Amino acid sequence: MTAVTIESRKPFSLPGWAATAAVLGVAYVGVPLLASNYVLEALLIPFLALSLAALGLNVLTGYAGMVSLGSAAFMAVGAYTAYNVALRLPGTPLPLVLAVAGFAAAAIGLLFGLPSLRLRGFYLAVSTLAAQFFVQWALTKFDWFSNGNSSGVIDTPPLSVFGIGFDGTIGRYLFALTVVTVITFLVHRLVISQTGRNFIAIRDNETAARVIGVPVLRTKLLAFGISSFIIGVAGVLWAFAYLRTVEPAGFNLDRSFQILFIIIIGGLASIRGAFFGAALIVVFPLVLSRLGSFLLGGLFDSGVLDMSQRIVLGALIIIFLIAEPDGLVALWDRFRRRVFPGT
Repeated sequence: MTAVTIESRKPFSLPGWAATAAVLGVAYVGVPLLASNYVLEALLIPFLALSLAALGLNVLTGYAGMVSLGSAAFMAVGAYTAYNVALRLPGTPLPLVLAVAGFAAAAIGLLFGLPSLRLRGFYLAVSTLAAQFFVQWALTKFDWFSNGNSSGVIDTPPLSVFGIGFDGTIGRYLFALTVVTVITFLVHRLVISQTGRNFIAIRDNETAARVIGVPVLRTKLLAFGISSFIIGVAGVLWAFAYLRTVEPAGFNLDRSFQILFIIIIGGLASIRGAFFGAALIVVFPLVLSRLGSFLLGGLFDSGVLDMSQRIVLGALIIIFLIAEPDGLVALWDRFRRRVFPGT
């Protein structure tokens, strides 16, 4: 049994709950008091949205063992659904808007997840890639989705829950943090349940899972549905809390690969891995950008600097995966056991 499987099956210990409570305390109290608007806008809000998207993909890829390259498409479905529900049904409570957006993304995920009943591995990845191209085509072809806006770029409606506005930087951060916290708790309960064990059984050996009575076809579709629901809600956070616009360019193929890289770097089949990987993907390019501008800004234009950052980041990802294929969460666990033995 692998380390990730063990983590996915056991509930949090008391020290784990204490650490989680401490992190949430800092996130809810310390960060709004101390962090600047730049840190919230450029780092923490996109970190939360991408962490949630990675968490959704990890349910499908890490726990159920099915690869998807259509994550950005499901994010787009969630964002555009939320926009249209808020526009065409004014007064709809925001939690209900999020739920409808998630279920719309889940429906599209189930549709493109049907090939998983017959396809595996690379062939399934190519099948889900079709969702990316189809959704982007539909969003640009039919202007109904963008309310007839010729540019396809539309401003998001104000964030308000039961009369409480979340339009300021701190408000949008707290809104995103609350959504991510609630869904992360629910995913934790899912992966330690019988359903989570069914996901793992299918990932490890589909034939053996069928022999012991796991409903393989239904479980695969359930994994696609739950994963797409979470990613759809992440798309709402990405558009409403971070970009504050809804546009197809915000959900391109690069975003799908970015989310896939997050779970690989952070650690497959690990809830913490989604957050570790997102932290690296969000923070590291900004560090490279600042460092590159400081050292080479006078020698090269912005295009060369941007391409250099991509090359450096890609090379580091390859080196990291060779050195630690189990991801950042494995490095953290080794560090924790060395510094705090017995935890």
